[in-house]
Amino acid sequence: MAIWELSASYPMLPADFRIARVQKTLRWFEQDIPLLNMRVKDLSAERQESARRFAAALIDKTRAELKKLLAERPLDLGDSQNGPPCEPAD
Repeated sequence: MAIWELSASYPMLPADFRIARVQKTLRWFEQDIPLLNMRVKDLSAERQESARRFAAALIDKTRAELKKLLAERPLDLGDSQNGPPCEPAD
């Protein structure tokens, strides 16, 4: 399942839970860039660039999904006095 299809796959999840999940995934992708560079260093320059472009596209799509989820978040949060939602488990 692609990350950008998350909202369609889990329509019953609360918006804050889905947002936290996509934020966590985005952090994973962004933190993986140095490791990606190490993993592709033995490949040809063309394949290295291809892997980096793919990773960048995935990060861009994940950011777009996060932006969409934030825009769709209900304005009436009601329970805001309890603080932010818990992080989803791995």
